[in-house]
Amino acid sequence: MKKVLLTGGSGFIGRNVKESYLSEKYQLLAPSSKELNLVDTEAVDAFFKQNKIDFVIHAAVKPGHRNAKDLSAIFQTNTRMFFNLERHKQDYEKMLVLGSGAIYDMQHYRPKMKEEEWTKCIPVDDHGFCKYVCEKVIEHSSNIYDLRIFGIFGKYEDYAIRFISNAICKALFDLPITIKQNRKFDYLYVNDLMPVLDWFIEHDPQYASYNITPDNAISLYELAGIVKEVADEPELPVQVAQDGVGLEYSGDNSRLKSEFKELRLTPIRDAIQELYGWYRDNKGCIDRNLLLVDK
Repeated sequence: MKKVLLTGGSGFIGRNVKESYLSEKYQLLAPSSKELNLVDTEAVDAFFKQNKIDFVIHAAVKPGHRNAKDLSAIFQTNTRMFFNLERHKQDYEKMLVLGSGAIYDMQHYRPKMKEEEWTKCIPVDDHGFCKYVCEKVIEHSSNIYDLRIFGIFGKYEDYAIRFISNAICKALFDLPITIKQNRKFDYLYVNDLMPVLDWFIEHDPQYASYNITPDNAISLYELAGIVKEVADEPELPVQVAQDGVGLEYSGDNSRLKSEFKELRLTPIRDAIQELYGWYRDNKGCIDRNLLLVDK
């Protein structure tokens, strides 16, 4: 079995990777941050010296979202983690970096951004700027690939702030679904990320970067309607705090689809239905108090 180093294994995406079929197809090594501090250059050097790694899935990130506990040194931490792995590129066949649409700069989003547009603006936020700086190296690498994810949802995400899970949990507790401002997003079901990762491991991509997105963006208001339908709560209120429509957050996926021709994504309603069932079965683990305040 090929050996895969999975960073960020205790996070939302990492936990889903560990529970997917990839854990049966590949030998996954998913050390915790205590077992392998990716910011520590010597620790990463020692890890690669002690372990033969075939592939790296780099999902670890110090978060900068509104529910993050520590917003200090985001750029330095995330950039150093990447470069500590990048400097060992001769020790593995490929590294798949779980990137972000933030690379296109939040001030200048437009519908269906193309991969090459990342050079047009330098992101103003630390998260996006980190992706921008790392891409400067990735684009010249022969075995590192940037998989740019826009919206992604599924079990284990932070239901206190992540919209689809937040809406589902509120529906389960008969609470109004709240929207700060209606916007369109490209939302990828986390289960659909697994065959994408598998494809990139097994094939030789033609480019250094790919938008990992569905064909069509969907608005938060539309998503709220789907949640209400799935929950059989037609009278549940949907509250929108701010008028108008925000900038669309979506990427053109034609580059991915031109190579991964077997790509099949779960219809959004089916994905929400499945996720709703998971939250319903685990309702006892949901902290209702976290749903009462919108961050």
